[in-house]
Amino acid sequence: MTTPLSEVPKVRLPHLAAAKAAGEKLTMLTAYDRPTAEIFDLAGIDLLLVGDSMGNAVLGMDNTLPVTLDQMVSATAAVAVGARRAMIVADLPFGTYETGPKQAFRSAARLIKAGANAVKFEGGARVAPQIQHLSQHGIPVMAHLGFTPQSINTLGGNRIQAKDDASAEVLLRDALSVQQAGAFAVVLELMPAQVAARVTAALEIPTIGIGAGAETDGQVLVWTDMAGLDDQAPTFVQRFGDLRAALLQATQAYAAAVRQGTYPDPEHSF
Repeated sequence: MTTPLSEVPKVRLPHLAAAKAAGEKLTMLTAYDRPTAEIFDLAGIDLLLVGDSMGNAVLGMDNTLPVTLDQMVSATAAVAVGARRAMIVADLPFGTYETGPKQAFRSAARLIKAGANAVKFEGGARVAPQIQHLSQHGIPVMAHLGFTPQSINTLGGNRIQAKDDASAEVLLRDALSVQQAGAFAVVLELMPAQVAARVTAALEIPTIGIGAGAETDGQVLVWTDMAGLDDQAPTFVQRFGDLRAALLQATQAYAAAVRQGTYPDPEHSF
């Protein structure tokens, strides 16, 4: 890659492959609306994930399972307005791709029409036919392995995956399966760092880690965790700001100004 990824005008699939080859780390954050997408884009984030995590992070749901495709389409369209450089990857929510390639294509096409550049869904070898079908019909696919939030009921909660040799081997086979099917990248979530490092070394496509150590080709976080908007976050999250405190302070200042009659003042009146 002759041009650093941070300087390319629009991040596309060849840039991601070149970044892995060059050892250049990829940056990814979730985004669910125009204002945050615009800010993250200006900050130089490489990929924006319109995640079904908005169920937890924004909509107050207990997990991602109730998120609908209509909600994902609306959020994707908003993010597409705000982002110009970043690649936009949108999640296929639970129940919109599992029954086969045709269902997956219909669902993914709606997200692409809304402004996504690619889609993401969970699973390994079991969804390889969907990955292959979409990839062959013009829709890039990011895979997702390890802890897969849409399987929270069968996994028994937010638990670290691939903790023993046998399950790590299964994970590696799944990673190779999604690569062979045509995935351009894979998210590795909640697993020992050495397992994620092994998968990363074995794959030709980039890996994006979340709670998977530092040896993946990039990192992704839910933006509300990263910026400290919530009062709690997973243990693997480093808070890079305290947006909750800043927003609380701004809101208190606004309320006080209104109650005291100092806002609007002459400068902000017609």
